Amino acid sequence: MAKALRFVVIGAGMSGILAAIKLKEQGQRDVTVYEKGATIGGTWRENRYPGLTCDVPAHCYTYSFAPHADWSAFYAPGPEIQRYFEKVIDDFGVRDLIQLEREVTECIWRDGRWHLRLADGSTDAADIVIAASGVLHHINMPEIEGMDDFQGALFHSARWDDSVALDGQRIGVIGNGSTGVQIVTALSTRAAKLVHFQRSPQWIMPVQQFPYSDEDRAAFRRDVAKIDAIRYGDDYWNGVRRFNKGLVDPDSEAMREIEELCRQNLENNVHDPVLREKLRPNYRAACKRLIYSWNYYEAAQRPAVEIETGKIDRITATGIRMQDGTEHPLDLIVMATGFRADRFIRPTVVLGEDGADLDELWRERPTAHYAVTLPGFPNFFMLNGPTGPVGNFSLIDIAERQWGYIAQLIAPIVEGQAKAVAPTREAHTDYDRRRADAARNTIFGSGCTSWYLDKNGVPLTWPWSYDAFAEAMSAPKREEYVWA
Repeated sequence: MAKALRFVVIGAGMSGILAAIKLKEQGQRDVTVYEKGATIGGTWRENRYPGLTCDVPAHCYTYSFAPHADWSAFYAPGPEIQRYFEKVIDDFGVRDLIQLEREVTECIWRDGRWHLRLADGSTDAADIVIAASGVLHHINMPEIEGMDDFQGALFHSARWDDSVALDGQRIGVIGNGSTGVQIVTALSTRAAKLVHFQRSPQWIMPVQQFPYSDEDRAAFRRDVAKIDAIRYGDDYWNGVRRFNKGLVDPDSEAMREIEELCRQNLENNVHDPVLREKLRPNYRAACKRLIYSWNYYEAAQRPAVEIETGKIDRITATGIRMQDGTEHPLDLIVMATGFRADRFIRPTVVLGEDGADLDELWRERPTAHYAVTLPGFPNFFMLNGPTGPVGNFSLIDIAERQWGYIAQLIAPIVEGQAKAVAPTREAHTDYDRRRADAARNTIFGSGCTSWYLDKNGVPLTWPWSYDAFAEAMSAPKREEYVWA
């Protein structure tokens, strides 16, 4: 007999919205999504910088149950993605489940339920908690001497200040992950001077961007099969599998092909030999998250743009001084320095059975059983949690597969046959050991610094094939779990 359960979802980004919709589809009526921000959208709310674009094709970065005909281009700009999520929560009737500006600060397992405390002092209790807090939401602000001395505007890329003038300004961008690359590209025709400070150059995978016409969008609206041909077509999925093969096996033909595409992109599209060498990384392609761009090298060669690969000494009142004494006068400094990718749900205090502390469990590195569950933390599930697949593919697809896994784990609880479920410590220890051993041999472990690595230099990622992840998510191994 089905049992009435209380569900709390933490976070109203992509995966939290997914959880709310799926729970509503299952007929669950007691569901609340707590969101710490003033709006939904997660990373697409946090990031509003010029040039923001998803590096997954737009029709592939959508829920399988919510195709969208109206994307403006093959790779969608960030504001459109945010509007898509706003549309989805209205189309599927889950807006009233979401409470904004309600940050969860404590989750404590006691007497067979999760007891929550929020930042405003209010409390709640739930039978099941879905942690959909995401990865990229705690900004990584570097400590550079003199930051407080700067007389111009200085902010992190995820805290963009729309009041600051950009046209005709002298702008410094520190950091050259996808964010730095996109900002520099967008501002390269607007700034009087733009200096791109790079701790280490990035390999750039060339991709083709193109707009969708009104006729294209009308065709998508008339026939969803045209969208499906992109989302589920061989062009996309063969690319995902080839890329994943390269990540998992650095000596594979797939990895050699990726590296050659990146090398040719640099050789053929950067004409100044001095600049070309400045932009040449000294590590293997995809060791860091690979940058997809159709126009960064073009932007890097514009007259207003300077690539600076030296070491920063300090920020001064008027700009940035390098260790070699070079001074860069600036009006604006943007810290495109990413996020603390080891935080996940933290700093929320999460205490499981017998006072088990999530901070202690994650003392060496963040981990979760198949990126979803935690030993000693019953009825606590993560979407896009630690050790999941990462790369240039859709995390929506990852989250949907994880939800199918979670739905099977909670089915006995929903049906009244059990009250709680968690993986065994033995199963998780074995999984984490196998995963870490395999991760060391992936391209992410080939010798570079990146946000994919734990404090000991071990990649935090899923180290096997994409298809292996899909198979793992198709059905939990019952012997690895205990239902109580």
